[in-house]
Amino acid sequence: MITAQDIFSIASKKEFEKITLKVFRHQYDNNTVYQNFCNLLDKSKQNVKSIKDIPFLPIQFFKNNRVVSNLEPIEITFTSSGTTGSSTSNHYVTDLNYYKQSFRQTFSQFYGNIEDYTVLALLPSYLEREGSSLIYMVSDLIESANNPNSGFYLHNYNELITKLTTLDKEGENVLLIGVTYALLDLIEIQPFQLNNTIIMETGGMKGKRREMIREELHELLCNGFGVSKIHSEYGMTELLSQAYSLGDGIFECPPWMDIFIRDTEDALSYVDYNKTGGINVIDLANINSCSFIATQDLGKKYTNQTFEVLGRFDNSDIRGCNLMVL
Repeated sequence: MITAQDIFSIASKKEFEKITLKVFRHQYDNNTVYQNFCNLLDKSKQNVKSIKDIPFLPIQFFKNNRVVSNLEPIEITFTSSGTTGSSTSNHYVTDLNYYKQSFRQTFSQFYGNIEDYTVLALLPSYLEREGSSLIYMVSDLIESANNPNSGFYLHNYNELITKLTTLDKEGENVLLIGVTYALLDLIEIQPFQLNNTIIMETGGMKGKRREMIREELHELLCNGFGVSKIHSEYGMTELLSQAYSLGDGIFECPPWMDIFIRDTEDALSYVDYNKTGGINVIDLANINSCSFIATQDLGKKYTNQTFEVLGRFDNSDIRGCNLMVL
């Protein structure tokens, strides 16, 4: 039996590998969708001996399947935003405590005590729909900060501008978490010169603006907010853990999460460090769904175990393995 204590107390690579293989065996036995996928690849508990042998479930499976690894009742269903006309992902969560412990412990690891911050959130496209895991996380962070100045902003940009300017001048430690297009909207209304504020972008133009490369985006945001670095959060509906970048688009994972880069020509093999490929994620907090996810993101990993996110596949880029689009 794998417990939350096993997962969230991982302190070494050896421990991570040991728990990961246990999680694989558990999910192979208890997750019908994942087991069927593994069997198609001729992978099972008998021939998966190392992490590199573990199959990664294509993220598209969350759109049309109930990806769960136990028989407990569903506590909450997180849903992706989806573009117009596209189907959305559903992440069925049977124990919210895994999500809470994951994001609380990860935030503490990267940023320290949440009570030291005023948390401001500019996430209009997420607030305007139900089922966002990001809104759930940020709501909890705002509540945990226990600061009357913390809160969400929808389209009331002028109110946010006043609050942000005032708090920064007063020397408050401010964390502004925003969806990318809304942060750009904000600095077009009012440029800033901030000294005590962390700007964290969660990605996503949501069809509101043209997509741009990270260097261009971060330069615009740095200039607009008057800061030297832009922080970033890498998470998704199908994961219960996040990686964070404290600047320059270089991400780090918490100890129970890891990234592997698969070959774009052969989805079942991996590329070396410093080479671009598809991002596979191990998220052990996903113990009750699937911990092994092949995303549609492109990235590269470095020898110090950090990684970058470089873009997304379009359908024409997925080659070499029809299993990716089953």
